[in-house]
Amino acid sequence: MNNTVPARPESVFTYGAPALKFGPGASDEIGFDLSQHGVRRVLVITDAGVAATGAPHRIAERMTAFGIEARVFDDVHVEPTDISLREAVDHARASGPWDAFVAVGGGSSIDTAKAVNLLSTNPGTLMDYVNAPVGRALAPENPLKPLVAVPTTTGTGSESTTICVLDVLELKVKTGISHARLRPTLAVIDPDLTLTLPAGVTAASGMDILCHALESYTARPYDTLPRKHPEQRVPYCGANPISDAWSERALHLLARSFRTAVRDGDDPGARSDMALAATFAGLGFGNAGVHIPHANAYPIAGRVKDFHPEGYPAHEPMVPHGMAVSLTAPEAFRFTFNAQPERHLRAAELLAPGMDRPADPAEVLPTAIQELMRDIGMPDGIGGVGYDRGDIPALVDGAMKQQRLLATAPREVTEDDLAGIFDRSLSLW
Repeated sequence: MNNTVPARPESVFTYGAPALKFGPGASDEIGFDLSQHGVRRVLVITDAGVAATGAPHRIAERMTAFGIEARVFDDVHVEPTDISLREAVDHARASGPWDAFVAVGGGSSIDTAKAVNLLSTNPGTLMDYVNAPVGRALAPENPLKPLVAVPTTTGTGSESTTICVLDVLELKVKTGISHARLRPTLAVIDPDLTLTLPAGVTAASGMDILCHALESYTARPYDTLPRKHPEQRVPYCGANPISDAWSERALHLLARSFRTAVRDGDDPGARSDMALAATFAGLGFGNAGVHIPHANAYPIAGRVKDFHPEGYPAHEPMVPHGMAVSLTAPEAFRFTFNAQPERHLRAAELLAPGMDRPADPAEVLPTAIQELMRDIGMPDGIGGVGYDRGDIPALVDGAMKQQRLLATAPREVTEDDLAGIFDRSLSLW
């Protein structure tokens, strides 16, 4: 059953975005940018793998020409946890105060910097701000410091969004913090920083771009949601004309360059397209929202058993976020097709313009996604990362906790619906 239009539907949508600087060499200018805010002391936040490339230290060193003292914290945990975020916050508090923060890395570094910024400027604990029902979902009381986000992967879009994602280890669930003040002040996208990205990471993070674009494009339209008072407005307001434009452009770029970027990481044109697609998709979903594939991805990643993906740290099991999002996407879009057939067909046309079309219209978008997943080496469904039918109840329970995301789905989603999507996603081909 489709969502019904309320008696008093919404007539207002909102849109927010950071200042943006894009292009090769853009990361060389961060010292100048921060000096315009009167910044004198900066904490650069990154992970050990990115630090090994030298990029974070180069960025920090170039700030000194503008009278800025910059120190590097390189202990970000890939796929942040409540424990790793607390450790980063403790470090920032002990070594501060800081005038600003610079995140250099993938979504893990950017999300860690968001949490550090929040808890360095506001009272309380991490769980005070985590989304309900896992946490208390409190809003920050105080303004945050300037945050510059410098992505070195092409996928999360975290440089554009108000979201910080984390694993709560004790509960084995992935959740997040969401508030407009978490959005970075400036996003600096330098495609040159992505040239060393391994193929496996390019593939997994690229699937995050794809699902951001598809989910925001097929999200419940803003004017079919109940009308809100001004103080009730949240960043995820439903599909709207501005987010639609970003999503369509992201899909076009993915169609042109995704496979090439995975196959030939030295192709500068493909790397630039992927960086731009990640930014565009982030500008879209950061306002419209995401829905079923992302809700399902949180428990898929949070309950990982013994899966070790190519290109990621080998010392612990993980299902990277973009990979986790992709694994139920074909079935999720089969489920949502009847709510917005024309949107699903338009998305498939943008993503796979030359594909032979299945006879059943509901199969067109799932087929396009599955063909791409096979071409870039994604696992064959949730069974490919170690889950079986006996795991489905726990996965459903974890996905149902993501009501902030499921509320944006174009169809109402029950536990039975999710169980069916997970079951049919045990193997995709």
